[in-house]
Amino acid sequence: MPLPNFDPFKLAESGSDETLRWYRAAELKHGRCAMVATVGYLTNTAGYHFPGMLSSDISFESLSTMSPPEAWAAVPISGKAQILATIFAAELITEGYQGTHYMKGGEYPTMVFPAIDFSGVSKEKMERKRTSELNNGRLAQIAILSFISEHYIPGSVPVLANMPAFH
Repeated sequence: MPLPNFDPFKLAESGSDETLRWYRAAELKHGRCAMVATVGYLTNTAGYHFPGMLSSDISFESLSTMSPPEAWAAVPISGKAQILATIFAAELITEGYQGTHYMKGGEYPTMVFPAIDFSGVSKEKMERKRTSELNNGRLAQIAILSFISEHYIPGSVPVLANMPAFH
């Protein structure tokens, strides 16, 4: 069951059914990105890294010794451009090339890289998985924003205040 509705700005009442579907699709996409970002942030702060070199003069190991914001700043411009190009391609694929658009009653955006086949999953189990994804995405959005807030404003997230990984 999804968490109870928290809609202090009454966004659910601000438009048509298409608008509400757009909000839900945005929430799903942001939740998925936040889940990846949260895992990446925790992985980096734990010191885990890929083997080898990111570029000719930056190793993945050297990035793992920095805080995640510092590591992002150390990524060369060409690396950031590749990341943003991949995000742009995924956005194009989910927004324009999957048949009927979700705002017109089509399916909500799916995972692009890699595509996952859920055709053998029952409708009830799939609904439970979708609800779990939505709730986990909401929690991940809170988590990554808390990590970033604590990094830039020490003490802003009391539970993280005494953890060096977030400073």
